[in-house]
Amino acid sequence: MRSEYHNKMNRRAFTSLLTGSAAFSVGGLRRSLARANIHYEPTWDSIQTHTVPEWYQDAKLGIFIHWGLYSVPAWAPPTGELGKIDPNTWFINNPYAEWYLNSLRITGSPTYKHHIETYGKNFDYYQFTETFNQSTRAWNPEMWASLFKKIGARYVVLTSKHHDGFRLWPSAVPNPHANGRQLSAQRDLAGDLTSAVRAAGLKMGLYYSGGLDWTFTTEPIRNSQDMKARVPQSAEYARYADAHWRELIDRYQPAILWNDINYPKAGQLRQIFAYYYNTVPEGLIDNRFGVPFSDFTTPEYAKYDKITPKKWEACRGLGFSFGYNQVEGPKEVIPPGELIALLVDIVSKNGNLLLNVGPKADGNISDIQLDRLHKLGSWLDVNGEALFDSRPWVRASATAPDGTDVRFTRKHDSLYIIFLNPVKGEALRVPSVRAADGTSAQILGTSSRCTLAQKDEDLVVTAAGRLPGSYAVTLKLTPAPKSLV
Repeated sequence: MRSEYHNKMNRRAFTSLLTGSAAFSVGGLRRSLARANIHYEPTWDSIQTHTVPEWYQDAKLGIFIHWGLYSVPAWAPPTGELGKIDPNTWFINNPYAEWYLNSLRITGSPTYKHHIETYGKNFDYYQFTETFNQSTRAWNPEMWASLFKKIGARYVVLTSKHHDGFRLWPSAVPNPHANGRQLSAQRDLAGDLTSAVRAAGLKMGLYYSGGLDWTFTTEPIRNSQDMKARVPQSAEYARYADAHWRELIDRYQPAILWNDINYPKAGQLRQIFAYYYNTVPEGLIDNRFGVPFSDFTTPEYAKYDKITPKKWEACRGLGFSFGYNQVEGPKEVIPPGELIALLVDIVSKNGNLLLNVGPKADGNISDIQLDRLHKLGSWLDVNGEALFDSRPWVRASATAPDGTDVRFTRKHDSLYIIFLNPVKGEALRVPSVRAADGTSAQILGTSSRCTLAQKDEDLVVTAAGRLPGSYAVTLKLTPAPKSLV
């Protein structure tokens, strides 16, 4: 029998559907209401009936936030992007600043040397807690929420607990290995941001490191084999992680459960997943729990090369690190044109981009990260209709005769063709596309008229004026033409 608690939670979900800021289509509203009345059992057969909600299909852009004790030292060697450097040397030269504690545990690593030179050999990592707590007192979560909404993001995911075991919410679950250390932030950072993000009309998800907790282990991770071996498998840790997930669900009803680095085998994931879906019917679960079920997959510093039927979400930092790294400069941070092209490419293949921001300990975001966010947002102000609420077309990409990379999306009866490279001249040539008589053409961001002509198997669109901007250019065709491929 359904508990009164679950009935209350589903009524809350029903109310949020009617009062939320997102505009629902009639079909989308019906699906959402039907989902609110589904009761999930703690079995894989029942859990696997869950489907990806429309809000996530439509969202396209989310903001990932890595923020914690590691934001105080804010240091890592800027070695390079994940996947582009030798995996055998990755951990000792780890460019992820949020892995500071693990890198510190590897004697002789660049982080180990930096830490001793800066703080002294006897300075324990968890002594950063006092500085972090002092720094976050003046943090304004509304400013973050306003920024993320302004640039076009539809959802936010915060690291509630990273691998170091430090929590950004006032957990009532005691850590049996605290050894007198304060392992929760004094301020309810997760709760304050959740309130601000939802007030801005965005969805709020929570990351939790279920597979790694360095308060339960002391040996460092030096290679990928160590990574698997360092996942605590004790019943004690399984109870601890399970209790945390239930606490986060009860306190914040996150729109996404974003787990990382697997999960203890003794954990009660079937029970947690069913409980979560019954509490948050429009919620989602990522693919990093180590079980054969997820709502979406999460390539890291990577992307898929074709349209993928299963929903996916590429995640990456603006630089080489997720946590703030004071060493990173313009050479390490993705250029605006590449960032825009990355988002377009991901969306054309049925993905979302979860773009990471690494704030400083006091919550301020560095100038170079702000620059990239604002430039992306300015481009989306003009071209966002080609991405948000769109779906993949019959093909994702093509190469124009002049070598320009082209991506396609569709929405309603329109086809959007995004030219990723700056286009020279006033003509756009779309390979292997044929438009019907009466097709209208618009270059987003201009009011100039366009003329269409068919040249062999290509569609040539000529604008009456100069094409806009320094980055990708978007052509909108209505009705959507046919592909000749």
